Amino acid sequence: MGAFQWPWEYSFPPFFTVQVHAKTKEQQLATWKELVLNYQKHERQALLNISEDIPLFVNHELGRKFPPEARLWVMEELAKTGHAATTDKRKQQWEVYWHTLDEWSTILYDWAASSGTTNTVCTLYELASGDNTVGEEFYGLDEGVLRKALKILEARGRCELIAFDDNEGVKFF
Repeated sequence: MGAFQWPWEYSFPPFFTVQVHAKTKEQQLATWKELVLNYQKHERQALLNISEDIPLFVNHELGRKFPPEARLWVMEELAKTGHAATTDKRKQQWEVYWHTLDEWSTILYDWAASSGTTNTVCTLYELASGDNTVGEEFYGLDEGVLRKALKILEARGRCELIAFDDNEGVKFF
């Protein structure tokens, strides 16, 4: 995995201040949403604490920091499109989905169908970290996100989640 490629806006000081002009603010929001999704995908991290001053929100070279209320604004907008969900009442901790949960469920099912894994049981560990899934889009996916995507498939009758011993598994249909 190479270094993250920051968009040009990341080096533009006004990008770190919520803009007043409606059209500019709309473009800024779109860029921030894309940046959050791309950054989390690159880092392969589903969880994001918006109160932490991580490189995503702080450009040390510019000496600029995206304010906390602006971070919340971006995350709430991502939630409206199914790309994020808060995990706490204070809305500081978020799950970020660079694919929506519905998209993840489709990706998982398509893999199961094309790999001949239907009607067999896979552990969640095998799906997220197994030798058979290296190179797949969902390889290394956060287990909580994986479980939520599988629950969508289960509700559609496309799989069954199974608990056995100290493991969890899934059987695709």
